Formats: sequence, C-alpha cells, structure tokens
Amino acid sequence: MEMKKINSGKLRAIGYDARARLLQVQLDEGSILQHSGVGEEIWRRLASSGAAWSFYRDNIEEEFTAKRVSGNAAAQKNPLDDLFKKP
Repeated sequence: MEMKKINSGKLRAIGYDARARLLQVQLDEGSILQHSGVGEEIWRRLASSGAAWSFYRDNIEEEFTAKRVSGNAAAQKNPLDDLFKKP
C-alpha cells in the first residue's frame, strides 16, 4: 500500500487500499493502524482535508474497526506492568 506522508496532529502518513476497503495510518509515535471497511469517499475526504487529524478523530477512529500492525515497544507496553512494579 502506498503511503502519503502528512503532518497533521498525530498523523504522519496515510494510505488506502480501495479493493480491500482498508485505511492505514501511521501515528507520530511510530505505530501503524489499519481500519477495515472504510469507503472511498471517507478516504478522499481524509486525504484532502486541511485538518486530517481532526477528520480522522471525528469520522474514522471510533467508527471503523482498527488493528495495530506495528508499533514501538512503549506503545505496546502492558498496562498491568504499572500495577505490579516494585516500589
């Protein structure tokens, strides 16, 4: 999938596969998320938005199923680690 570099809020790159209806976004901390079921109109609106981060948050982030396909170690930290760390 070809990624388009952008610098909007936490978004650093976006890409779209029309056949699979799959939107891929790269965030500033390095993780890559894939959202399934995204239509071409949503992709066009995101790609041409002057405020892509706001559009992503408002129209995609919680509306479409996301899967993390890569990310840095800090982003994948187990949240239970903080509960069981030694003082």
